[in-house]
Amino acid sequence: MTGNSKVHADTSHATTDELLAQIRRRLVAADPDMPRPYVTLCYAQSLDGSIAGVPRRPLALSCAASLVFVHQLRALHDGILVGIGTVLSDDPRLTVRLVPGKHPQPVVLDSHLRFPIHARLLQEKITRPWIAAAEAAAPEKQSILAQGGARILRFPADCDGLVPLAPLLRELRREGIHTLMVEGGARIISRMLAQGLADQLVVTLAPCLVGGLRAVLPCCGIAPPEVLELHNPHYQQYGDDLVIRADFPRGRR
Repeated sequence: MTGNSKVHADTSHATTDELLAQIRRRLVAADPDMPRPYVTLCYAQSLDGSIAGVPRRPLALSCAASLVFVHQLRALHDGILVGIGTVLSDDPRLTVRLVPGKHPQPVVLDSHLRFPIHARLLQEKITRPWIAAAEAAAPEKQSILAQGGARILRFPADCDGLVPLAPLLRELRREGIHTLMVEGGARIISRMLAQGLADQLVVTLAPCLVGGLRAVLPCCGIAPPEVLELHNPHYQQYGDDLVIRADFPRGRR
C-alpha cells in the first residue's frame, strides 16, 4: 500500500460508505482505558497472499478506488506505523492526500536506526516522523535525524535486539496516539499477530498472482493445525479490489 506509483484517483465517490462507517464505529468504541492504542492492521495482497515481489520488491497492488479508501482510513487514525524495511524499499510519505482529512502521526519501527536521512518522511513539513530505536543503536545518528526533524524514541532491546512492541505501544498511548494504523511490512505484521496486539484487520485483495513475500511469516505463531479465526467479517468492493475487514478474537488482544 505504500508503493511509489503515482495515482490520479477520481475521489468524487469518496464519501462515507458502509465499511468505512463500520471501521469508524470500532475506533470510537475502543476501550478508553486500554494501555495501548486500538490497532488496525492494514495491507494489500495478491490472490496468492503476496505483499511484495521477489526479492522483496515493492508492488503497487491497490487500484485507484481502494487507494482512496486507504487514505480515508489513514485520516481516521491518530498514528500510522511502518517498519524500517517499508521505508527503505518504498520511501513512503504516510500522509492523507487523496481525500480531505488530518494526517496521522507517522511512526517508524527502526530498531537499529537505519533510517535514511533523505527519506521523504523527513521532507514533510506538517508531520515529522517518530522513530522507535533500541537504546544502543547508532547514537551518532540520532542528532543528524533530530536536526532533520525526526523524534527518536529509545527502548531497551528485547532478546532479539529489537524494539519490543508492547512498550512501544504503551508509549504511543501516553503520547496521545489512541488509534494506530499498521501498514507493514511483513515482519511487523507478523510480530503484532504473534503477540496479540492487533484489534482489527483490513486487507485489500488485488486480482493478481505474484509468488512473492507473504504478509504473515512463520514467526507469528500461526501454523497448521492452528487457525486464527477472525470475527464479524465484512466485505466490500472498491474498483477491481475486494477489501475485507474483521475483528481479532478478544483473547488475543
